[in-house]
Amino acid sequence: MTATLERAAVAPAPRRTARPRARNRWTVLAFLSPAIVGFVVFFAYPLIATAYFSFTRYDLINPPQWIGFENYVRMFTSEPLVKVAAWNTLWLVVVLTVARVIFALGVASVIARLRSGVGVIRTLCYLPSLAPPVAATLVFSFLLNPEFGPVNAFLNFVGISSPLWFSDPLWSKPALTLLVLWGSGELMIIILAALLDVPQEQYEAAELDGANALRRFWHITLPTISPVLMFGVVNSIIFALQFFTQAVVAGSVASGTADVAGSTKILGFPQNSTLTYPMWLYTQGFRYFNMGYAAAMAVLLFAVSFVFTAILVRQMRRASHVEEGA
Repeated sequence: MTATLERAAVAPAPRRTARPRARNRWTVLAFLSPAIVGFVVFFAYPLIATAYFSFTRYDLINPPQWIGFENYVRMFTSEPLVKVAAWNTLWLVVVLTVARVIFALGVASVIARLRSGVGVIRTLCYLPSLAPPVAATLVFSFLLNPEFGPVNAFLNFVGISSPLWFSDPLWSKPALTLLVLWGSGELMIIILAALLDVPQEQYEAAELDGANALRRFWHITLPTISPVLMFGVVNSIIFALQFFTQAVVAGSVASGTADVAGSTKILGFPQNSTLTYPMWLYTQGFRYFNMGYAAAMAVLLFAVSFVFTAILVRQMRRASHVEEGA
């Protein structure tokens, strides 16, 4: 009896057969299949098809004709409006990213210091981000109307020369920037959550060491919420690179041709100052039916977005490693 028990104790455990393992793999794939199908259908296939069409001449009616790099050569050499649209988009990327992150951080910092009415003020600051882009742009077009808008009426009342806003090439992009800042409540809420998550013990220790408010903000707050700020920068850059609806509606209203968003015959009013890269891409593809050329523009936009995001993420990881080493 004792020998039998000893043999049973030292006997190796039975090996799992390959069939249960294969069954587990199929079960995992079954649960992942909706995400895999969605990725292939809505991302991988459109990306591959766009890359292919970028090397063709395609008008949605006739079969695509392979022309090599002709669309890319045209984009960089013989298409003047592409340069105008790219410059406007670059302006929006720089200004919108800096202004949006600083504005959201400033509003979040003020709300974090409030002692009463925080919920109401936080809700009021977040509500504009829920407004549809078309409706928000129409409201701003009325507020900034150079003739009867209340903003210019107030500026004239206090003796300030009022600009033409969306009707002036110098003020059209700043007006769009104000519109975007008004609707940046979503980023403000994210930064506010990060600010409230900063340990209060660090502030108290720094205050005991004699650090003023500016030093506490610079040496404690910013390093702690830097990942969230980096997310805001990446999000703002991608948002600016895809800036489309607000520019179309604002230009349409200012030019007096606002019938249906995107169908106006006057693009980039005034003087192409609101003509963004996605607007010109949309025009080439769905107005002039130059789908091959529009696909080349889309590939370039994707590449630029990918490069910006990769550089920023790399810098964020490098900064985090430096802080951990310190």
